[in-house]
Amino acid sequence: MKVLVTGGAGFIGANFVRQTVAERPDAHVTVLDKVTYAGNPASIAGLERVDLVVGDVADAEVTDALVAASDVVVHFAAESHNDNSLRDPSPFVRTNLVGTFTLLEAVRKHGVRYHHISTDEVYGDLELDDPAKFTEATPYNPSSPYSSTKAGSDLLVRAWVRSFGVAATISNCSNNYGPYQHIEKFIPRQITNLIDGVKPKLYGAGANVRDWIHVRDHNTAVWTIIEKGRMGETYLIGADGEKNNREVVELVLELMGHDPHDYEHVADRPGHDLRYAIDNTRLREELGWEPQFPDFRAGLADTIAWYRANEAWWRPQKAAVEAKYAAQGQ
Repeated sequence: MKVLVTGGAGFIGANFVRQTVAERPDAHVTVLDKVTYAGNPASIAGLERVDLVVGDVADAEVTDALVAASDVVVHFAAESHNDNSLRDPSPFVRTNLVGTFTLLEAVRKHGVRYHHISTDEVYGDLELDDPAKFTEATPYNPSSPYSSTKAGSDLLVRAWVRSFGVAATISNCSNNYGPYQHIEKFIPRQITNLIDGVKPKLYGAGANVRDWIHVRDHNTAVWTIIEKGRMGETYLIGADGEKNNREVVELVLELMGHDPHDYEHVADRPGHDLRYAIDNTRLREELGWEPQFPDFRAGLADTIAWYRANEAWWRPQKAAVEAKYAAQGQ
């Protein structure tokens, strides 16, 4: 099996590549990654049956040739950081919209199976006291340049399925955590700050709720959808891991041997969504998927251990990340 993974040097994509070659001895993986600040070739270095092509998913010439040589395309590549999208939306439009269009045209031309990775942020947010969760039928209501371009990319996939018969599925996943995540993101930033003796930073009051899933569970679900999912369908991936940001920071502090209340409040993000929550019923009941890491505390402890043991991977990025946040008062 020849698998093309876009964004395979990024956090979730790199974990997907590592799982694929470890668990599927028949698979050869080609990674297409622009290797921006969020893509790190070290995350997939040394893996057998993996080739890295440095290129832009929106480059039709590069993309067409790689798709033509593939059996399945898994599209992780995306600009994904909300704060960055508020400062400059243009890369989000190019990668998330133009890049997806370019891939869809290639898979349409060559008749290749396509799976599209998306986010629960396309649905907007829920009230903190609302018992509801997002389902596949929830209307889209994105609130940032990031989530709006991801919503647009989902709609492109749906249109290409209906208009051109492209063999595609979509998954919208909740917040991931685990190894190889860029340290600008919430959980690894807190962990690496504590390793450096710096208090964690908490946006606003920390009441915003996210539905956390271990990256390995996300990627197991993706393969389940590729192999068992119905063409043209959307599946929501989540592990019933709702936690507010304050709870997460306090648990990181506790697991790293600190006072759980020893953190700093910083300015909240503009338009910060209140709550995300995934109803994964279709994925469980139709496809038989179950999370392997339902215990957030245990998964977080493993993640902390990974960042402690892999300082050489994240250390070169740390000073620049903290300088950027300091300039924003965060």
